[in-house]
Amino acid sequence: MLNTIDGLDALAYSGFIRLQRSVAITRCSRLVSHTGDGPLYLLLAAGIYWFEPLHYLEFIKSLLMGFVIELPLFMLLKVTIKRDRPFVSLANAAKAIEPSDKFSMPSGHTAAAFLVATTLACFYGEFAVIGFGWAGLIGLSRILLGVHYPGDIIAGGLLGTGSSLLAVEFML
Repeated sequence: MLNTIDGLDALAYSGFIRLQRSVAITRCSRLVSHTGDGPLYLLLAAGIYWFEPLHYLEFIKSLLMGFVIELPLFMLLKVTIKRDRPFVSLANAAKAIEPSDKFSMPSGHTAAAFLVATTLACFYGEFAVIGFGWAGLIGLSRILLGVHYPGDIIAGGLLGTGSSLLAVEFML
């Protein structure tokens, strides 16, 4: 069954290979991907404190608890699944950035982005579309940069969303 899933994921990934050859798409993907590196999360926290301090503390506690849940699960999944990245496994795949670790499943950038987007949606629903749109773009950028399969993005999105929902439930 895992071979079938890997095969379907490789097939889905192959649909993105032509787009990876575009310099403009690669530049844009790098920019979008870098928004998920972490510093933007600090700016978001500061912005929420500045504009809406009423629920700020609950939001920050839930966000931090979400990362306490997500990060160990992310690391455990990476070293348990040990899925090679597309540029390692597929002859026609190339990377446009250097990934921070060896394995691809799940996508950590996507997990973190969906954790932030879900927590944002739980506290400030009016920003849900923006948050989830941004998180989706981060996932797409990771595929276009050649470091993740679509399945890695789905797994990361589920991990981040689930971690956030558990944290919010626990903190409230």
